[in-house]
Amino acid sequence: MSELSSEELWRRKLVDEGFDNVYVWRDAPNAEYNDHSHPFTSAHIILEGEMRVVSEKAGRILRPGERMDVIAGTIHSVKMGSEGCRYIIAEKY
Repeated sequence: MSELSSEELWRRKLVDEGFDNVYVWRDAPNAEYNDHSHPFTSAHIILEGEMRVVSEKAGRILRPGERMDVIAGTIHSVKMGSEGCRYIIAEKY
């Protein structure tokens, strides 16, 4: 029996936490998303690269293995690192 990858372990954990629509996304180097919000809570787990998230309350740079949840309705912006970013996104409605 093979061991599960960290990606698969994260997927299972997120589903167990009640997240829906769990998928992997990749953004190009230095890609940006200006101020926006979502009608759902989202979880972001970095697999490769870096992501800088700035919300109403704080800013943070996420690196591989790190997680940040953004509560529904929170205004935030995002910028990817110079090597782009590959990450898991999960949504909870």
